[in-house]
Amino acid sequence: MAGSSDLANAVLAKASNIRVLLLDVDGVLTDGGLYFGVEGEGFKRFNTLDGHGLKMLQRAGITPAVVTGRGSAALRSRLDALGIVHARYDIDDKAPAAESILAELGVGWSQAAAMGDDWLDLPMMRRAALSLAPANAHHEVRSRADLVTRLDGGAGAVREVCDLLLQASGSYPAMLAMYTGGGA
Repeated sequence: MAGSSDLANAVLAKASNIRVLLLDVDGVLTDGGLYFGVEGEGFKRFNTLDGHGLKMLQRAGITPAVVTGRGSAALRSRLDALGIVHARYDIDDKAPAAESILAELGVGWSQAAAMGDDWLDLPMMRRAALSLAPANAHHEVRSRADLVTRLDGGAGAVREVCDLLLQASGSYPAMLAMYTGGGA
């Protein structure tokens, strides 16, 4: 099917220039569920595949950053463990928050990818050179994304994006070789 091949090539071309991956959290890095204990403390579930992908991005010189509507202790702990230092919490208007991260990093929207799952993420996604959505994103978000992952948020969708960015940057084979002893 020529159309899907053209789409894949267009996405890879956009991905080759990306230096920053802007991520929402709930519904992207997590399954979107909100879990509360008896004492009212919040819990979040993160996927380890996503975490390893984000660490590999950093090694390849692509900066992961977070812009989220929440700011729980669980989230802050997870981002700290992943070495993600560029984050904005409790944000409703995500595009200006993302823009401030890009300014800190000295890059523009033309070098940014943004991944979101709901309407609040659309302004950030629309400005980014590459817009991404997990499979379980709201249909309006999926319809406006350059790429919709096969997997759901919190279930490896971010890892799919990390792999795409590593492939587009040419870093994927070297990263894989670190774990395979140089062979495929």
